[in-house]
Amino acid sequence: MAKTADYEFGPFTYPRGWFMVADGTEVTATPQSIRFFGEEMVVYRGASGAVYVVEAYCPHMGAHLAKNTTSYVVLDKEHVQGESITCPFHGWRFGPDGKCENIPYSPAPIPKAARLKSWPAIERGGCVFVWHDEEGGEPDYDVPPLPEWDDPSWVQWKIDYLGEIDCHPAEIVDNMVDKAHFTPIHGSMYPEYFENIFEKHVVYQKFCAGHKTLSSEPLVTDTWYTGPAILMSKMMGYHPSIIQICHTPVEDGRVKVWHALLVKSANQENPDEGVAMARQYQEASRLALMQDYEIWAYKRPCKTPMQVIGDGPFGKLRAWYRQFYNERSAANAIHQKVDGTYATKGTNKHPWPTAAE
Repeated sequence: MAKTADYEFGPFTYPRGWFMVADGTEVTATPQSIRFFGEEMVVYRGASGAVYVVEAYCPHMGAHLAKNTTSYVVLDKEHVQGESITCPFHGWRFGPDGKCENIPYSPAPIPKAARLKSWPAIERGGCVFVWHDEEGGEPDYDVPPLPEWDDPSWVQWKIDYLGEIDCHPAEIVDNMVDKAHFTPIHGSMYPEYFENIFEKHVVYQKFCAGHKTLSSEPLVTDTWYTGPAILMSKMMGYHPSIIQICHTPVEDGRVKVWHALLVKSANQENPDEGVAMARQYQEASRLALMQDYEIWAYKRPCKTPMQVIGDGPFGKLRAWYRQFYNERSAANAIHQKVDGTYATKGTNKHPWPTAAE
């Protein structure tokens, strides 16, 4: 299992950015234990419906805030009060910002150190995202917008949880520039173009090609990563769709992966038919992702690709990716070196070079 240090990306073990940590439909007022970035966390929903993520262990005597079913704090339904979480061991109550609000049995002032680490959290498209930053800074970009989620002409997705694999996230992000894998892995044929655009914390992939089985017409996709871990892809066609793929480090070199697909319904007068069609599309999309997933799960780490003409700009992508493993003050210098548009050879728009070239 490759670790971040093996890739020499920078001083941070885990990248800075927004990361998915839960399917929102599974988050309730009952605190749940989750683990990401090598840390035990707790996710819960407050009385307002907002979702919060805090560290799992009480600073008082180390009790786990979620792994309890027998304390009277839990039995009396006082585990979550308003937006706050109560320790089942001694009843210390912590606000969503992690600060201790109440020690029920003590008249003494609450110690300043009585606080939980907390992560900024947001719910979008039925997914819970947290902001992780080893420098402790506030978010400097937003989770990608998804206006289609509230548009009744689109069928909302159900989250596919794909499991955990021993794979460094860099190997997953490499797909953004990997033109050559689309034919043997996904069945793409006769590519029209394949281009990448780097713009600060976002990298785009513009792709158009035929397919062995899916369509007689060229398939056009517009794909992008917002930060290091949230991929979205728009596919044009008779049923426009939006794919979301998220991967989040659990440990250094191990990730958890989710997939989802939003589909525009061609028959809004028959919602059941539209949902059935959307679910079929989502399953086809999931199976396509599993073609990548199988490779990621069993490949050995690739610190430096052995590049040839026709490969995408792996060097540019890895350089772009470094910004998330370094102090944010270093990001501008990385943007100045990387930002721009790069076309990969081997398409109708960008053919192979001639002998003279």
